[in-house]
Amino acid sequence: MREYKVVVLGSGGVGKSALTVQFVTGSFIEKYDPTIEDFYRKEIEVDSSPSVLEILDTAGTEQFASMRDLYIKNGQGFILVYSLVNQQSFQDIKPMRDQIIRVKRYEKVPMILVGNKVDLEGEREVSFGEGKALAEEWSWKQQRKNVCTCTQ
Repeated sequence: MREYKVVVLGSGGVGKSALTVQFVTGSFIEKYDPTIEDFYRKEIEVDSSPSVLEILDTAGTEQFASMRDLYIKNGQGFILVYSLVNQQSFQDIKPMRDQIIRVKRYEKVPMILVGNKVDLEGEREVSFGEGKALAEEWSWKQQRKNVCTCTQ
């Protein structure tokens, strides 16, 4: 079976773990417990062939930022998550993307941009236009998610 290594990156508290657990198990984590590093496996189908996603859910705190190069070196694809209710988490995405390109020494690394917490519309700090502009600048698709109800 083909294996794909995916690394989930983003600032602390943006919902990386909730997003990952929702994808892998279909359930929502109610309680926030800061992650240091969690590893998940999920069987999927890619081009009609059974495959396995190995997903690394990383720490979002600066305390563990030094480990990021190693995560990036071993990853084949990346999910960059920011919170729509935290402007700083959105600003943190560009340096993470730059770090991926620097470590991988290749600009066309598979990456997805995810704006999380769409259910908190009244607290929004990052506009739809800001996320869309960044995704277009990098020629990426943007996903906006509400993990607790899995809506877009």
